[in-house]
Amino acid sequence: MGEYSKALSSHERSLEIRKIAFPPNHPDLAASYNNVGLVYDNMGEYSKALSSHERSLEIWKIALPPNHPDLAYSYHGIGLVYNNMGEYSKALSSHERSLEIQKIALPPNHPDFAQSYNNIGMVYYNMGEYTKTLSFLQKGLAIRQKSLPPNHPDIAQSKRNIENVKKKM
Repeated sequence: MGEYSKALSSHERSLEIRKIAFPPNHPDLAASYNNVGLVYDNMGEYSKALSSHERSLEIWKIALPPNHPDLAYSYHGIGLVYNNMGEYSKALSSHERSLEIQKIALPPNHPDFAQSYNNIGMVYYNMGEYTKTLSFLQKGLAIRQKSLPPNHPDIAQSKRNIENVKKKM
């Protein structure tokens, strides 16, 4: 809904409650930090977003096995922030790490793969590398078509993104 201050307030309150209820490296704290980071990213407060995502990653690295899918969420968030900051090599690195974890932890046509391929594609788009963009977006679309219902809005979004890239080429 775009009401970021309300979202931030709710996520920060959740984080404060979890800090009281759980030990300092509990995975639920990492989830809260990740949520806070996503809101800050949407608000354009990238340094705060990055700090929250990095704290989330630190906790998950301690609390979970090295290839747990929740780690991929932190790398995903970090990649989004770096992409928004125009630091594309860091964004690619983070999104690629997220994808590596997903390949180990998830079944081959899991919808999260599509999101990772889309994220990587959009970084390449911002870099003006449209051939690479198209390749990654098409991989994402193929997975979405296998794993989601045909009328799912993510499929329509993938198709729109692909058409936009083709127009740029």
